[in-house]
Amino acid sequence: MEFKELIKVRRSTRDYDKDKKVTKEQLEKVIALAQMAPTWKNSQNARYYCVIGDQLEAFREKALPSFNQKNSAGAALVVTTYVKGLAGYGPNGPADDIEAVWGGYDLGLQNAYFVLAAKEEGLDTLIMGLRDTDYIRQELAIPEDEVIAAVIAVGYRASEPKLGGRKDLGEIAKFF
Repeated sequence: MEFKELIKVRRSTRDYDKDKKVTKEQLEKVIALAQMAPTWKNSQNARYYCVIGDQLEAFREKALPSFNQKNSAGAALVVTTYVKGLAGYGPNGPADDIEAVWGGYDLGLQNAYFVLAAKEEGLDTLIMGLRDTDYIRQELAIPEDEVIAAVIAVGYRASEPKLGGRKDLGEIAKFF
């Protein structure tokens, strides 16, 4: 699929086919493509925790609020994190005035690549921010030096999601 078309067809999916399961091999392929995103000094600070096995439903129930449990039913869950202190820092400490933001920025780029790579592989996604961080950290043994940013549902859509409206370019872009 051409890149412009890929961007246009990718949607946040909230209705997954419960009979079709995502495999470890599919997620490995998607993550490998997401790794191609640029990062601060090639720090590659993103980490992925993939929940696809027998514990998936119990994890979904405890890690997500009820509406996100419903929105992600039938999908695998991928928790994305970034390692603190890698992006935005040099040998003498913070490199600029937004030092702590760079890790999240880099992970955001990788998450964008992730959802586009998933779509290219025939999978659909939903990035969810509301979650029980303490439970997720403990259950997946995520180290304290990692910031838990998102839980991404990955699966096969059961129905066609609608595209939400987009702002006029005049509202979001200024040209000088």
